Amino acid sequence: MTRSTPLIEALDLTKTYGATQALRGASLRLDPGEILAVTGPSGSGKSTLLHCLSGIVRPDSGSVRYGGEQLDQASETRRSELRRSEFGVVFQFGQLVGELTALDNVALPLLLAGASRKAAQEGAGEWLERFGVRGQAALRPGEMSGGQAQRVALARAMVTRPRAVFADEPTGALDSLAGEQVMTALVHAARESSTAVLLITHDAQVAAYADREAQVRDGVVTDEASAQVAS
Repeated sequence: MTRSTPLIEALDLTKTYGATQALRGASLRLDPGEILAVTGPSGSGKSTLLHCLSGIVRPDSGSVRYGGEQLDQASETRRSELRRSEFGVVFQFGQLVGELTALDNVALPLLLAGASRKAAQEGAGEWLERFGVRGQAALRPGEMSGGQAQRVALARAMVTRPRAVFADEPTGALDSLAGEQVMTALVHAARESSTAVLLITHDAQVAAYADREAQVRDGVVTDEASAQVAS
């Protein structure tokens, strides 16, 4: 079967922190519009892989290609620019700005991209509505439940209509009901926008939302799709 050109492709990544080798020749591909779950035990290298693929850190060796661009060779300025415009990133605890309302948190990426305050807030309101938290627009993170705050974080990640969203354990701090609501909202929004999602999780129920699953163990990825392409 012919596969599409990958949106992002990592080849033979290594990354070491002190005496810990987090990645040991990891390879992975993320196709346009697909939802890919990356699973594995704690400490296996999942989050480090996400950080390399999203340009948060550079690998020690190996390559990360985003379209025709060598992401691992790009400057910090360029990688930050991509995370503001073409990539969305969501962490386990959301990492919303505590002093800002939900509306202003979601509007922030649009403001950084040069939108007017009115346009940014209108766009933010639309995405809060899509994630079912329009009623929390005036609340600050500390005034919301964990599930509400995480849906606001997802709205912030999606507001620029990115080509890829990187979600690192987005339900890890939530109960099962809130986690289900967050995943349902994320998958629906990604499908509507044709946004690819790289989902880091250790939860089989969360991984079940994905189109495909790759496993990380001891810094090495088992990814059948990448293996098929390489062969």
